[in-house]
Amino acid sequence: METPKLADLVDEWLDYAETAEALGRSVSQVRTLLREHQLAAASPTGDRALRVPALFIADGEIVKGLPGLLTLLADHGFDDAEAIAWIFTDDDLPGRPIDALRENRGTEARRRAQLLA
Repeated sequence: METPKLADLVDEWLDYAETAEALGRSVSQVRTLLREHQLAAASPTGDRALRVPALFIADGEIVKGLPGLLTLLADHGFDDAEAIAWIFTDDDLPGRPIDALRENRGTEARRRAQLLA
């Protein structure tokens, strides 16, 4: 999958320290969440600094359904940048998958991700 420019798709990014603060966790715990596909991070500007999309966090928690969707995308061979691009691209859902997740319509996003196989 060719990845669109992430900076064009995602408006707000958090570095690891900001992500940790937003979740009430340590930076080390954020790295663990990334390794376990509970969160995803990429470089929106092409430099080496990895960041997490701010919309992945709501009310001090990871958005409901995001970890399962990230795992599903990883199982389909998506790296973090590709997964973020997919989640923030408005395709055939009413809105982007991130919007569906944040509006508790995650089943729609997961169903569409399952069709990627």
